[in-house]
Amino acid sequence: MTSSNQLVQKLWNYCDILRDDGLSYGDYVEQLTFLLFLKMADEQSRPPFDKPSPIPKGFGWDVLVKKDGDDLETHYRHTLDTLGKRGGMLGLIFKKAQNKIQDPAKLRRLIADLIDKEQWTSLSADVKGDAYEGLLQKNAEDVKGGAGQYFTPRALIRAMVDAVAPEAGWTICDPACGTGGFLLAAHDYLVAKGGLTRDQKKRLKDGTLFGFELVDAVTRLCAMNLLLHGIGDESGEALPVSTRDALRAKHGEYDLVLANPPFGKKSSVRTVNEAGDEQRESLVLLRDDFWASTSNKQLNFLQHIFTILKQHGRAAVVLPDNVLFEGGAGETIRRELLKQADVHTLLRLPTGIFYAQGVKANVLFFERKPAREKPWTEKLWIYDLRTNQHFTLKENPLKREDLDDFVKCYAPGNRHARKETERFKSFGYDELVKRDKANLDLFWLKDEALEESANLPAPEVIALEIADDLEAALEQFSTIARDLRGDGAG
Repeated sequence: MTSSNQLVQKLWNYCDILRDDGLSYGDYVEQLTFLLFLKMADEQSRPPFDKPSPIPKGFGWDVLVKKDGDDLETHYRHTLDTLGKRGGMLGLIFKKAQNKIQDPAKLRRLIADLIDKEQWTSLSADVKGDAYEGLLQKNAEDVKGGAGQYFTPRALIRAMVDAVAPEAGWTICDPACGTGGFLLAAHDYLVAKGGLTRDQKKRLKDGTLFGFELVDAVTRLCAMNLLLHGIGDESGEALPVSTRDALRAKHGEYDLVLANPPFGKKSSVRTVNEAGDEQRESLVLLRDDFWASTSNKQLNFLQHIFTILKQHGRAAVVLPDNVLFEGGAGETIRRELLKQADVHTLLRLPTGIFYAQGVKANVLFFERKPAREKPWTEKLWIYDLRTNQHFTLKENPLKREDLDDFVKCYAPGNRHARKETERFKSFGYDELVKRDKANLDLFWLKDEALEESANLPAPEVIALEIADDLEAALEQFSTIARDLRGDGAG
């Protein structure tokens, strides 16, 4: 039986050959997505499955695998163009698809030697899904390509899902879904929990998970990732994921929202002024159902997530530090959220766990509540996983067990039985709203590195942390500079 590691290695070794032709990791994973879909649709149409193929006659795997040379390149291009104009899952995966492999011999080898030799449908969802997930992770590691911006550490995703403990029958949404990590983790949690009825299993495949993504190319990766994990259907019309700007309007109401919205601080548009210089103008998002208008993307996502929760719906959202202390719209939004939702838990994340450098982030957990005079937040429990914690992507990556203590303190089964520990403290509503700007950026642990030079982490860790801080500062300076060059809005 092919293991997922062998499969990733096999597919990845071939990528290195294509890299010499100038293909990026992202381009390679995208081409694999097109070809895998065609191969699996072909397998499904044969015994023992005998399903009707969604692929129009003449454009299937059976035709593609017989072509060679320039004929192959021409036919493949024509196939991508034709399928991109179809509806359903087909149109979603092939929308605006282009052939990026210019050498027909290399395209032929990818089709005949790599993909055609495996029976993809008979491989377990774990092997297929893990293999694809492995490719997405390697793609994210290619920071130069910017792919890491939508890749959340899988250990963190699993811990967030374990904490919110989804239940069968819930609707689960990620309005900035990237390659679908949160949706998959929620799906896997429900499957592992067991006890699902036949109807619940059916609904889990279609009608439970909802993802929205801004970029076509990322939507297709997400759709394929879900499909390889057994979610959705090759010929399905009802799609678990779609391309849209989730922030533009409310798109439904859900029992659970899990998200890591994009880290870019401001929404802006590039323009060219009369002197021919490029400048950025901030875009302030105006929505009647928001508490405040701002160009800060994370503050807008936080408000948006509140609007798409059902009453008593739960949310777990990754947010950068600035959301905790920013004044103006930030203060308004924090005060309203503390009133209208039960904002019960904040997880302070360590640095060095994201592919984007210099990110200082947190996970905010809250529940939407019905309108009433008295504020819904009674206590905010904060777990500090940042002070005296040192992680790096390569040497010491964040593992699921690093979050065991947090999940235990969170007490998913009974949040009212929580107890304070060295890293886990609670703060009352009155105490929070009295703070300047309702600042939720709270610390109490002593930083050992500041206390005693003998306890300093390794030099490379210090260097990385300094680099992270500089990156974060530069990002803020760049934003200010862009705003000053623009019209000063935002």
